[in-house]
Amino acid sequence: MKRSVLFIVSLLVMGTMLFTACAPAAPTAAPAEAEKPTAESPYANEEYIYVSCMGNLEFFNAHKYGWMWAGEALGVKATYVGPAEYDMNAMVAAFDQAIAKKPKGIVVFAVEAVLTPEINKAVEAGIPVVTILGDLPDSKRLAFVGSHQYDLGYVGGKKIAEALGGKGKIAILSIPSVQMFDDREEGFRAAFEAYPDIEVVQVGDTKADTVTAINVAKDIIQRNPDLVAFVGTDSTGGIGAATAVEEAGKAGQIKTVSMDRNSDVLEKIQKGTLTGTVAQDDAAMAFWALQVLFNYVHHQAPLTVDNAKAGASTGPTIVYTSVNYIDKTNVQYFLDANSTYAK
Repeated sequence: MKRSVLFIVSLLVMGTMLFTACAPAAPTAAPAEAEKPTAESPYANEEYIYVSCMGNLEFFNAHKYGWMWAGEALGVKATYVGPAEYDMNAMVAAFDQAIAKKPKGIVVFAVEAVLTPEINKAVEAGIPVVTILGDLPDSKRLAFVGSHQYDLGYVGGKKIAEALGGKGKIAILSIPSVQMFDDREEGFRAAFEAYPDIEVVQVGDTKADTVTAINVAKDIIQRNPDLVAFVGTDSTGGIGAATAVEEAGKAGQIKTVSMDRNSDVLEKIQKGTLTGTVAQDDAAMAFWALQVLFNYVHHQAPLTVDNAKAGASTGPTIVYTSVNYIDKTNVQYFLDANSTYAK
């Protein structure tokens, strides 16, 4: 369970986590106001629901914005529900409430396996479900929309290698033995293979905690006085490394590449203590998740004369979204978008 919680914290690029998964059910956060389609839309009465948790985190602002924007673009009612904190009991309750509303489709942040029965329950009730960010492939979900974790690491690895001129000692800050972060580390290492003069000297375990990340990075700097770069498989590692580098008086000497586009990361890029960061296609994930559901409901390809009766499946089952790199040349655009998402 602890590793699973660490998985979620770092996926959401935040420093700390409240371990409330097993706590009694708490009241769910009030649903975000559904996007109101235009009166001319033939689908104005169709509702699609995004079920999530930790809606109080900045990371989810882009998802909420993308979800509402998708509802407006498709002319449907798009509703966002779920607890403000990390509370699986409350999230399951929100999912049950969503099923009871009999929407045309549900998108769910597939954060833990406890949601598998809920996904299956919805599908058995005739409601298609798309997972987002995390996946539960053993459930009856229609499709997964999100990032390819290996690609996130590979892009970051290429960028830091180029910034170093293809040589030097690098340390990786990660959360070992958690699959998504192992996949990102694999991507970094694959990128480094093209540069024989780059050496990974250590992998530090941040435990998804900012203070721990700072201390681990400080220790690595002391042990490796000729270190030239850090890479982080999440923003905790990136922020921790950048802070340790600042405190060691080595800003500009030791470069750092982080993950994700939360504002504290972007501000350190502006300041020059972070070299860059790899951003997930967060707002677009929500859009494509709704698009997959909408197409399933209205525009299934005629694989048979009656796909439902034939038990025929059509359409994508995995949708990988784009990977972007942010540095001083484009950081302001992302910061401005963060301000827009927060309104």
